[in-house]
Amino acid sequence: MPAALTTADTVLTGARVRTLDPARPTAGAVAVKDGRIAAVGEERDVRDWRGAATEVIDLAGATLTPGLVDGHSHPVWGVEMATGTDLSDCRDLAGLRSALAASARALGPGEWLTAWGLDHNVFAGHAVHRDLIEDALDGAPAVIRLYDGHSALASGRALAAAGITGPRTFGQRASVVCDADGRPTGHLVEHAAMNLLMPVVPRPSAADRRARLLTLLSEMAAGGLTGAHVMDMENEDVPELLAGIEADGDLPVRLRLAPWCMPGIDAEGLDHLVALQRLAGRHWRVGGVKFFMDGTVEGGTAWLEHPDCHGQGTDAFWPDPAAYTHAVHHLARAGVRTATHAIGDAAVRHVLDTVELLGDDPTARYRHRVEHIETVPADQLGRFARLGVAASMQPTHTAYTRADHTDAWSLRVGEERAGRAWRCRDLRDAGAVLVLGSDWPIAHHDPRQVLATARLRRPAGEPGVAPVTPEQALTGLMALEGCTSHAALAAGEESEAGRIAPGFRADLTALAVDPVTAPGDELGAAPVRLTMTGGRVTHRGVS
Repeated sequence: MPAALTTADTVLTGARVRTLDPARPTAGAVAVKDGRIAAVGEERDVRDWRGAATEVIDLAGATLTPGLVDGHSHPVWGVEMATGTDLSDCRDLAGLRSALAASARALGPGEWLTAWGLDHNVFAGHAVHRDLIEDALDGAPAVIRLYDGHSALASGRALAAAGITGPRTFGQRASVVCDADGRPTGHLVEHAAMNLLMPVVPRPSAADRRARLLTLLSEMAAGGLTGAHVMDMENEDVPELLAGIEADGDLPVRLRLAPWCMPGIDAEGLDHLVALQRLAGRHWRVGGVKFFMDGTVEGGTAWLEHPDCHGQGTDAFWPDPAAYTHAVHHLARAGVRTATHAIGDAAVRHVLDTVELLGDDPTARYRHRVEHIETVPADQLGRFARLGVAASMQPTHTAYTRADHTDAWSLRVGEERAGRAWRCRDLRDAGAVLVLGSDWPIAHHDPRQVLATARLRRPAGEPGVAPVTPEQALTGLMALEGCTSHAALAAGEESEAGRIAPGFRADLTALAVDPVTAPGDELGAAPVRLTMTGGRVTHRGVS
């Protein structure tokens, strides 16, 4: 053993180590120094890695893996979006009205009712309309975010406060939904429409926002997360917020942010997004740009090759799709990675066409990814690997659908497209890089649930729920790779992350069960023995 290894800061022993390193797939102990993996070996090697100040942590038979990464999350924006009453447990209109009435009774004079996480299935085929809830609010101004993050329901008083009296025209696909008389129903579809409420809806203070973010990141670390690909930078004070946190301590989770690029952007705006890529801290950095090629199926804004059951879904989020292609090419040639929200089959096809038009320059082509991919035809599957485009998917989103296709999503897209929903396994089998995430707060951030649902195609711990397109289930190893090695590939970090190997970042997760072989239902609730980010223990569980 080289003498330098005797100065390890931390030695992790007593583990079943799944390194995901082809050169050494398994091990029994790991040494960490200066935030990096110093050595990987067996129990007999531990004594050679110890120094006077080395901390030795016995993992008591836990399985140690590369640090789990959420491949699609919104922790900074989400702490503001997920404000007020959590409606995710509401299953019907009666339950929704009851929850809103209880929240309204708890309000003080003049206070707003805010809520989030509302499932479209609650409306059971009814149009999303404020008339369904107004009398439960007792006159309070209210804004309710639906679970998809792309739509909201506002009460009459909220609409009046924001001066929303009729339809509006936007530079992106968004709408203030109105009835036949031009009266707003309260349903606001897509970000530009929801943003009309921003000037009047109460927002958390800077101190509250910071405290809630730190609490959330600590909860993520307790679930085993060491990093997150953050698919937003909702305003440009986020780097200042993160730098302020790091001035006083450390972030519990490593964050990689991708600010949004919206329709109407000009060359100066694109160059500004390029310049933002220089911003970084110890455990955060701006690393990419996020686009939207469409919206959501439930909102009627997914871009589909054939209309949905309401005759909607035939338009791209960018009114001029060629302008999207130009923007992606501008960023790609400046060395910037892009991630594009594309749920519908037409949206996915356009993103792949855009990358293919970059030609054969590998430095411009192999830095792009598609987010969500809820429905995609077979003829597009092989293009991901051929073009070097990563697929980014969220297994827990299947909880909003049903195997019998009676849910709002399935009814909207129709039987044929519902039958090819969330084709995780097909994409992996076609050779694609497949990164997995949660899309928090759209679904819970717990990576154990992501790993388990990827295998079960139903929520962990609910064996009575029929799996959604069960033929798309991943193996245990594929799921683990989706939160580790494939997440690193999708971010261009494969030379320093996603494996347990000397020189790699000491981002590590130890679970009480083996995430590859343990039954999925057991994995979903498995204790987290240890989480380490950059060599720092961010969570230590009970053995």
